[in-house]
Amino acid sequence: MNTSGDIDRPKELSEPPTSAPGIGAKSFVYISEILGRPVVRADGRRLGKLSDLKVRLAESFPKICAAVVRLGRKKTLALDWSEVASFMGKNIVLKPGAEDRFHPLDVKSEEMLLKEELLDKQVVDTSGAKIERVNDIHLLVINEDLRIVHVDIGRRGILRRLGLLQPVEGLTKWFFEYEFPEVLVSWKYIQPLASDPHKKDLKLNVAAGGLHDLHPSDLADILEDLDRENQNRIFKTLDLETAADTLQEVDPKLQLSLLEAGSEEKASDLLEEMEPDEATDLLSELSEDQKRKLFQTMEKPSRERLQELLTYKEGTAGRIMTTDYLSVREDQTVGDAVREFKDSTHPLESVAYIYVLDAEGRLKGVITLRQLLLIDREIPVRDLMNTHLVRVWTDDDVESVAEVFKKYKFLMVPVVDEENVLEGVITFQDIMEER
Repeated sequence: MNTSGDIDRPKELSEPPTSAPGIGAKSFVYISEILGRPVVRADGRRLGKLSDLKVRLAESFPKICAAVVRLGRKKTLALDWSEVASFMGKNIVLKPGAEDRFHPLDVKSEEMLLKEELLDKQVVDTSGAKIERVNDIHLLVINEDLRIVHVDIGRRGILRRLGLLQPVEGLTKWFFEYEFPEVLVSWKYIQPLASDPHKKDLKLNVAAGGLHDLHPSDLADILEDLDRENQNRIFKTLDLETAADTLQEVDPKLQLSLLEAGSEEKASDLLEEMEPDEATDLLSELSEDQKRKLFQTMEKPSRERLQELLTYKEGTAGRIMTTDYLSVREDQTVGDAVREFKDSTHPLESVAYIYVLDAEGRLKGVITLRQLLLIDREIPVRDLMNTHLVRVWTDDDVESVAEVFKKYKFLMVPVVDEENVLEGVITFQDIMEER
């Protein structure tokens, strides 16, 4: 049992390896243990101190390719790591003449500065749909080389950097017989979120798949835990469908922020992809000018549908209903209804029933998916539809609609106007979100 509050992980993610693929392991060091060490010439004369390490990301376990050294108060230069003679003592000792081969720091798109771009940065843990922070970086020492093998996201990393690991752990062992566990994530599960160098500071743990494999609710939780800049960065990497589903799950204030961070065309596409009732709620928070601009870039059917929903008063059935539902005319057959279901792209919760309408769109009856599976496809739907309908009206208040769901235990209820024309449906999920 994990009593520290750190996340439980499979053995391969939580224990340091005795070797990394293709390389013979000799020893390990944490970056916090070598940053700030004096950098000295071969003759022992001090030049400055180590301020960062640069890696090239091409390999599974990237090798340190350069040291970044602070020379004096303001001057910072780089030096190829091959110029380092030793680094496991109190000093980082350079090879003879290396002091003449310092050069200006240059970080290419396939390179990374570990302290500046990874340490203390956020990691999306898709195996647990959480946000973690990189508290330290675990390096493998092989002869004169250093390679990244893990990032430390546990409490030990924080205590180690503060210089408090030994005294604090001594106390916890003495009083509680407790030792802080190592919480290390293998570097092979850490990848840059995008190739854009401006997005490199956020890394993605792909142990359980990418962001697109997460449930929208988990993605929403991740976004809400991030800072504003990284919220926008992650959201922009999602495909349209995933982004729309996620947008429906986040806090309303964050919905507005994410929608306004993109172009008007992207915002319109997202609103068209969202469930109509969710899109309507979001649109209602925008100014009239913003709504007008978004409607101008929308496809006509989507625009008209959302504009109609916005005409209903807030807190009524008309405002929370969705127009994603299935319907057939009473003169159609069961086979027609089956084809309607197969061709549908509506969310599953809004197609539990198929409503039967007359030529003017008035609600006449309802059939279930179970009936479609059991009945001959040539039979007209009017011969098997249930005409004893429970319905609500567009101007009914939400509390009245909730009572209908509570009484009849339906998955979905049709919403009609005063002439019994079907205007939309309310799902059980819709009404639960309003309570």
